[in-house]
Amino acid sequence: MTEHSTIHLERTSPQIAKVTFTNPPVNLIVGETVVRLAEIVTELQTDPDIQVVVFDSGVPDFFFNHFDLGAAADFPAPDGEDAVPIWTDIVLKLTKAPYITVASIRGRTRGGGNELALAFDLRYASREKALFGQPEVGSGLLPGGGGTERLPRAIGRSRALEVILTSADYDADTAERWGWITRAIPDAELDLYVDGIVQRLASFDRTSLASAKAMVNRAVLPPDGDLVAAYHEFAHSLTLPGFQIRAAGADALVAQAGLDFEYRLGEYIGIANQQR
Repeated sequence: MTEHSTIHLERTSPQIAKVTFTNPPVNLIVGETVVRLAEIVTELQTDPDIQVVVFDSGVPDFFFNHFDLGAAADFPAPDGEDAVPIWTDIVLKLTKAPYITVASIRGRTRGGGNELALAFDLRYASREKALFGQPEVGSGLLPGGGGTERLPRAIGRSRALEVILTSADYDADTAERWGWITRAIPDAELDLYVDGIVQRLASFDRTSLASAKAMVNRAVLPPDGDLVAAYHEFAHSLTLPGFQIRAAGADALVAQAGLDFEYRLGEYIGIANQQR
């Protein structure tokens, strides 16, 4: 890890690792985030001891946010025309990893951040502080990290369409009720609850955990090719007039609203489009 990395990896025991997202002020996903996360996932993939990886945030009010589209040129490009995009590769490897991934979610989790969370095995969220959303369509874009493939399998077609088409934010109670997350937990109890789950899993047999996860995956995962296609559709949508026009309007709102734009992104997306 570089000194100024947006991701911090901590090995808390031979069986447990913790990955913390730290890109203040609003935990946007940038090129360095993607590269470093790919390195961590690759490193842990062949670790013979790891059983549980916990993901959390070091930035108050934001778990893991959307891509920083202003720095889209910094995102690593695929090595060849048929290569799997690096973000898609990360999501696929996490889902199939021979360890269990657990998210401890406080704050806003949107776009690519939400799609990464959907790749985790267990998602526990602060009832008071977690928010979820897929803001791409309202910005003239398409989800590209598995949102259109995984969210319908988790919450059903109609609800997934509402989430994706409205680009609104959803609270943790709604997310729990719909099956978007594993549990919504009172914020004061979240850390203790997640730690209990992690310690319990770390005490089990590693092969049994990995095998049971693989068996469940067979029943519910979308084809890998669908996620690859979605990323290419997202990348193409960055070039379309619908996004270019809305990006200009969003820039004007950001200039007025400052950080509040990210705090209430779901609301501002609606305002920006209605003012056009």
